[in-house]
Amino acid sequence: MAMGNEILRKEVLPFAAMVVVVCMEMATSTIAKAALNSGLSSLILVLYYNFLGILLLLPGFFIQRHRRNPLPITLSILSRCFILGLIGTCLVMGLGFQGLKYSSPTLGAGISNLMPGFTFVLAMIFRMEKFEVNRRTWQAKSVGTVLSIIGASIMTLYQGPTILGSSSSTLPSDLPLYSSKWVLGGVMILAVYLFASGWNILQTATLKEYPEQMTVVFFTTCFGSIQWAIVSVLVERKVDAWKVQPGIGMVAIVVSAVLDPLCCKNITTFCLDTKGPLYVAMFKPLGIVIAATLNLVFLAEALHLGSIIGSITIIIGFYGVMWGMSREATIVEPTDILCESGAVNGTSPLLHK
Repeated sequence: MAMGNEILRKEVLPFAAMVVVVCMEMATSTIAKAALNSGLSSLILVLYYNFLGILLLLPGFFIQRHRRNPLPITLSILSRCFILGLIGTCLVMGLGFQGLKYSSPTLGAGISNLMPGFTFVLAMIFRMEKFEVNRRTWQAKSVGTVLSIIGASIMTLYQGPTILGSSSSTLPSDLPLYSSKWVLGGVMILAVYLFASGWNILQTATLKEYPEQMTVVFFTTCFGSIQWAIVSVLVERKVDAWKVQPGIGMVAIVVSAVLDPLCCKNITTFCLDTKGPLYVAMFKPLGIVIAATLNLVFLAEALHLGSIIGSITIIIGFYGVMWGMSREATIVEPTDILCESGAVNGTSPLLHK
């Protein structure tokens, strides 16, 4: 019974949670896009929904702080939350919106699939992943990461003939213009997902040192909101832009506050703490498969050959990474065996001669 509960908590729950996060991110992007098209400033949208998110996070923060023996909030933890807020809000969101303004959503979707690769490399640099070329688990994760990137790129860049349904167009309507601004936008988006990968790494390391999830998320959101407020005041000089009329803009602020700071950040933080940054990053290309499936089932959009090939490639790569991670979790190091045997015999292996 205990073994079943452990498998449920460490394997089934994180997987289901990340699928939910992907779906919520799609919902947030869709409603935010509609609000921005209606004339709402992207600076104001991010600012307002982050401050509303702080209010929604307050009850959980107070509940965690009033439990028995809460961990002390140190200057070191606050400084890490400050950096996390700076990376997650100012750099990722600021560069992301500006990069999409200069280029296109198509380019952004393609570059986002590099996030598993960025995360894998950074995880090895910061020793969260071991560099063991001859080990089968390392090979599985490496090949799986590359396959996921290739599969997502196929789905983004190659359409191919229609397999199911009918399509009125064969090319996306937002193809980018190859200009200096388009190149600059691509560089910005590339930096966004590099910073996002670094955010996952730092968040994971912070949780290892300070395992109070709600406290970390709360202070990260607070610092990020304050930093973004300063940027907004300096950049957005139009007084009318700060006024939000009832309608899609207000709905987008409320929905984004509920789905992003309250739900997505907490769920992602839980998965980072439970499974690590590479696990979380692998759901970025998998999100494209989920989106294509939802579009086919609920919107009756056409299914193309590129989507099928890309989906199969992503799933194979995803399975390879998951297999490698699950095998690593079951491998017992020789030192662990010695420690366990020493504990059973009532002696310490370090003192035994």
